[in-house]
Amino acid sequence: MEMAERVEALRQKLNQYGYEYYVLDRPSVPDAEYDRLMNELIEIETDYPELRSPDSPTQRVGGVPLDAFVKVTHDTPMLSLGNVFSKEELVEWVERIEKDLGYSPLFVAELKFDGLAVSLKYEEGRLVRGATRGDGTTGEDITQNLKTIRSIPLRLNEDVTFEVRGEAYMPKRSFEHLNDERERLGEPLFANPRNAAAGSLRQLDSKIAASRNLAFFAYGLVSTDDLVASHDESLEYLRRLGIAVSQEYTTCHMADELWDYIETYVTKRSELPYEIDGIVIKVAAYEEQEQLGFTAKSPRWAVAYKFPAEEVVTTIEDVDFSVGRTGKVTPRARFAPVSVAGSTVTYATLHNEDFIVEKDLHIGDRVVIKKAGDVIPAVVSALVSERTGEETEIVFPTHCPACESELVRLEGEADHRCVNPECPAQLLEGLIHFVSRPAMNIDGLGEKVITQLHASDLVHNVADLYRLDRDALLALDRMGETSVTNLLAAIEQSKQNSLERVLFALGIRLVGQKAAVLIAERFETMEAVMEASVDELTSIDGIGTKMAESIVLYFEKPEARDLVRDLGAAGVNLTFKGAKRPVADADAPLAGKTVVLTGKLHEMTRGEAGKKLELLGASVTGSVSKNTDLLVAGEKAGSKLTKAESLGIEVWDEAALLAFLADQT
Repeated sequence: MEMAERVEALRQKLNQYGYEYYVLDRPSVPDAEYDRLMNELIEIETDYPELRSPDSPTQRVGGVPLDAFVKVTHDTPMLSLGNVFSKEELVEWVERIEKDLGYSPLFVAELKFDGLAVSLKYEEGRLVRGATRGDGTTGEDITQNLKTIRSIPLRLNEDVTFEVRGEAYMPKRSFEHLNDERERLGEPLFANPRNAAAGSLRQLDSKIAASRNLAFFAYGLVSTDDLVASHDESLEYLRRLGIAVSQEYTTCHMADELWDYIETYVTKRSELPYEIDGIVIKVAAYEEQEQLGFTAKSPRWAVAYKFPAEEVVTTIEDVDFSVGRTGKVTPRARFAPVSVAGSTVTYATLHNEDFIVEKDLHIGDRVVIKKAGDVIPAVVSALVSERTGEETEIVFPTHCPACESELVRLEGEADHRCVNPECPAQLLEGLIHFVSRPAMNIDGLGEKVITQLHASDLVHNVADLYRLDRDALLALDRMGETSVTNLLAAIEQSKQNSLERVLFALGIRLVGQKAAVLIAERFETMEAVMEASVDELTSIDGIGTKMAESIVLYFEKPEARDLVRDLGAAGVNLTFKGAKRPVADADAPLAGKTVVLTGKLHEMTRGEAGKKLELLGASVTGSVSKNTDLLVAGEKAGSKLTKAESLGIEVWDEAALLAFLADQT
């Protein structure tokens, strides 16, 4: 018992000293004292292994390298943020928030760290899992590597259970030291701290991650269980628990104040000990965040201002044209290689003919390029004054580069499209998309294999994948018994995917992963999706009119319906396998009714109210349309109330809602 008490005392001291050193940057004891206590703890745990625990400071570096990272599904999706790039766009976003809420809320502005987004799960105050963002829904378990980051506590100051979101990053000093060492050893240098941090956290050996001296800042709290009421409160709460939080954030109400903060850090950016690539702005109160809700891709209550990108000059050497899976023909400029924001750029899209004309671009032009959002190469302008007369016009093709069909430009659209359903380029791109990881996730069917199958005339459309013959596969180059067996097994396994993956895999224009999930959750079968109207689709919060029209148009085509029937006949699952919404009896009080909740409720959250209404038969959605039967308007209801009144939709206040619910008990 005495030894166990000593171990606990040592752990508490070491955790406190580590917090002071790595989080507060105010060490209270010399390094030698910290090392002495750590060595004592290591000796005790070696002599008494039964006293060792996963949250001990001695367990930050694992012993045996992993074979691979395990996939994990996030309880709450890690959505990306929408972007603004100017003061005007920021003002428009703030005005939209004010209009939806009916008043000006408190905002929190904070630094956008340039690293790797991660999720930390704590249970009873102990770190139990750390994961990458991945695709937002599924990430990888990198707990052992995250444990090596000293600013991530293995044990909190309180025994609480929640999930923390934050950024693992490499400080500038660590990055410089790492590249100096790699240069000395003759190894390739990392392009920037972000790439170095991501590469370090994806090492299977945590000792390598530990040697990279990474750091962490928390920027969000999930599953709060009413611990705090707002984002700014959560940041202070996390700091008190011992989690590193940047103190460079501010709170304000006005767009001008937000812009002042942004301009401050545009200037101070180079002085910070870590890289930032923008500013994140969030509505502070959780109740208001819930009221504003989400689109299919991002929260409506948050936005990221991206700093202006680094610009360089190079030369357009040539332009080629490619055909995508939707038939869109995209021009792509080839440059003389140039380094931009830490990587070498040789290509950039020119989008469409209008873009080329607007920018007055020619082959041979000297052009200014940048990386949009520090990621995607983009042409800013041509340096007309540097022209020599040797430049040549970029001529947009009139016929498809792949099948020679005449290109079509629909009224109101900027893109030229090939509308030939048999276009080989579209078919090939559609096949590559269908088997990709976010879609049907068929291992072994990479772009090279798909291209080979298509060229060999074994696969014409996606349904043909489920008719592949073993002997035909074995006859292909580099396809042995093991490869073919594994490939056929992966194809067979993909038949069990849930409906949302199939929907996304079909490549319907404008339908992304998040939208596919929303649609699958609502309709639950492919047959119901195919029969859905535009109004039914737009009643889903996050599905806009253009996307709904695209879905309806897709399924109006006989070849699309034939393809779905072929997939079903091949055994591909066409139903939603996720958690079903509450199902009420047909004679339930609100059966067949569509209800929207808006504004602040005092007796319960809107989420709780929505669940109660669903149990009574209602379909609860996030947007008002002519199909809405009832709007429940809480305090400070905004534009949704105005729209409902203009459409003559019945409106209840919170008192009416509570009275109705009381009558049903």
